[in-house]
Order: sequence, then structure tokens, then C-alpha cells
Amino acid sequence: MTTDSTVSAFRHPDTIDDPLTTVLRDGARRLLAEAIEAEASAFLAAMKDERLTDGRARFVRHGHGPERTIQTGIGPVPVKRAKVRDRGAEESGEERMTFTSAILPKWARRTTSLDALLPVLYLRGLSTGDFQEALSALLGKDAPNLSPSVISRLKDEWQADYDRWQRRDLSARHYVYVWADGVYLQARMEDAAACMLVIIGATPEGRKELVGFQVGVRESAQSWRELLVDLKARGLAVAPDIAVGDGAMGFWKALEEVFPSTKHQRCWVHKVANVLNKVPKSVQPNMKADLREVRDAPDRASAEAAIAVFEEKYSAKYPKAVQCLTKDREALLAFFDFPAEHWDHLRTANPIESVFATVRHRTVRTKGALSHKTARLMVFKLVMAASKTWRKLQGENRLPMVIAGVKFTDGVAVIPDADQRAA
Repeated sequence: MTTDSTVSAFRHPDTIDDPLTTVLRDGARRLLAEAIEAEASAFLAAMKDERLTDGRARFVRHGHGPERTIQTGIGPVPVKRAKVRDRGAEESGEERMTFTSAILPKWARRTTSLDALLPVLYLRGLSTGDFQEALSALLGKDAPNLSPSVISRLKDEWQADYDRWQRRDLSARHYVYVWADGVYLQARMEDAAACMLVIIGATPEGRKELVGFQVGVRESAQSWRELLVDLKARGLAVAPDIAVGDGAMGFWKALEEVFPSTKHQRCWVHKVANVLNKVPKSVQPNMKADLREVRDAPDRASAEAAIAVFEEKYSAKYPKAVQCLTKDREALLAFFDFPAEHWDHLRTANPIESVFATVRHRTVRTKGALSHKTARLMVFKLVMAASKTWRKLQGENRLPMVIAGVKFTDGVAVIPDADQRAA
């Protein structure tokens, strides 16, 4: 009797092995172990001249800490932390010097990329109870360190991070340019949308940073005043040279009171949209081209001439559109008094719009956030994660000239000659 059979048993989906993932994890484990060992060796090499009284090395290898699992984008990777022993502290009673790995912090259980991913998923509508199931296909069946209780603790950590950030000392900070905007987000359990007041600043080195971020009462002057006064009270003593924002905010009134020397620049993207809203759609393409002639003019005189042409063409039939443009003439052309390399940055509030576009596109009603508080924390973590990849301003070498008070005319620095300096 034959026992041969052509029937094959199928593996359960949960037990399927992925050879590629296995190879990647094994490789990641080896690379991580090698990097940690190299880091410990570099520390010992830097301390090789530190000796005990009998001539022996003060710092020596001291094995490894217990193995732990780090959750990564390719699943869990086991690793051990290298330990270094300070024998000098034992011999003389001096304060112990410790070796701390920058690659593998002592209490780390996840990579920073995963920490940045979690608020994104939460903001998209994934509840805390669904994280483990949703990520199991990517990170492994058990997805350690991503249980609902861990996610809840993370929200507490985010709140602590936000509170520390709100109390940070700004006395050593200087922002040459700032962009301001109000971003509205609707939480699931709230009747009205929350207005997130946002300020992003450019440092003298050309880096962009999140300066102010808090929930306000719509975009009222009082809410902006509270934010600006708080920044000033924490040490932001030097007024920005110019601020960029749209025209519907109470920001400008508050800015006049708190930083009166700061120049105003209206966002051209918002202004063009406001002007076009006052004319029929059939007229909008031609009018948009004419507005572009003003915005992209090579100098102030050309921009003024383009505005005059715009008035002549449209004032008879569309006076409201013309008034919408001309009433903010000075604020729309303020960028001409700054380096030409910075015009693209100063003509629009895009540094804020581009950051929050991803938040707006991911969800219309911030479905994952039950309250304004949670929405604020999620957005704060998203912005802080995004800020690490923000590009520097073009022509950042011009910023020291702006700080020094050099006058710019039509984007070009006006350097006085010897006779003018002597006078």
C-alpha cells in the first residue's frame, strides 16, 4: 500500500517567513552592533590618556547591558548596549564619568522615525487601540513597544514636550524674518474648529524654526497679542525686520503694539486669491496674469507702473478688485527693501502653508483627534518632526547685512562711498 500523497499543507499566514525581511533584520542587527562597538572604541580612544595612579587605563570595556528589542521600520531588532567602566571613580571617589551611546540611548525602545510616524497615524484617524493591529504587517506580528498603553503614555510625553517648548528661554534667539498664519483644524468631539496660531522665524544663519504655536480665539488681535507678548516675555527682545502674513488676521494690530519697528509684508498668494474673488471667473485668467506682472516686477518702479496699468484696465468695471489691491500697496511691495535672493521667501506665507498642507490634506476634520488639546499635540509633533528637514533660506549670507542695518533698494545693497561715510 502506497502512502504517497500529492496534498500539501499550506502555512498559516501568521507563520509565513519572509526571507528578505529576515536578511534585512539580521543585517541591521550586525550593523547596529558594529556601530555601537565602534562608538565605544572611539570613546576609549579619546580617553586613553586618562590613567590611574599605577599607570593602568582609567576607562575599560565592561561587557554589555542586557539585550533589548528596538522597534524599527523593518520590525524588531535585538541589540545590546556596550558598557564602559570608570575605574578612576572607584579608586579616588571622584564623580563617575559615564559612556552614553548617541546611537542607542539608554531607554530607547523605538527609532525616532517611528516616533515621528505615530502622530501622523493618530492624526489620520487611527485610534490607540488599532495601532498594534495596523502596524503588525509592517513591523512584525507582535509589534512590541506599540501597545495601546504605550501610545497613551506617548501622548503624555508629547504634552510634556509641548509644555517644555512653550517655556523655553528665547533670550539668545534672534529671528530676522517671521511668517505668521492661523490654521483651522476641526476635532471630532468639538463643535467649532480650533485656530492654531503659528509663527515661523528665520535665524541669522538662514534656518527656519517654529517660534510660536498655540490655540487662539479665531485670529483675533487679542490672541495674537498674547502669543507675541509671551514670546517677548521669554526673552525675544530683538524685533524681526519684517513679518509676512495674510490680510485677514488680527496679527498686524498686535504686531504694531508689541514690535512696532517690524515691517509688514502681505502674502501675495492670499492677496491674488482675494482680488480674483471679486471678479467673474471669465475675467480671472487675464487679471491673474496682470497681478503676476506686479508681483514679479524687477524693481519697485516697475511694480508701481504695473499697478497703475491694473487700475486703468479694471477700475471702471471692477472697482472692488482694484481697491483690494491698492489699499495694501505698501505692504505688498515691502519685499523690495530686502535682498533679492529672499524675495521668493518674503512674498508669500508658504513656509507655513507648505507645512500645514499635509495636515489639511490628510484629514478634513482631524478625525483621529477627539479634542482640540489632542489635535494641538498631534500637529505640534508633526511640525517639529517636519522642521528637521526644512531647507535653509537661499542667500543666507545676506542676512548679516540685513541685521547690520544695510539699506537695500530693489533687492540690491546700497553701500555708501567713502565721502558719504565721512559725512
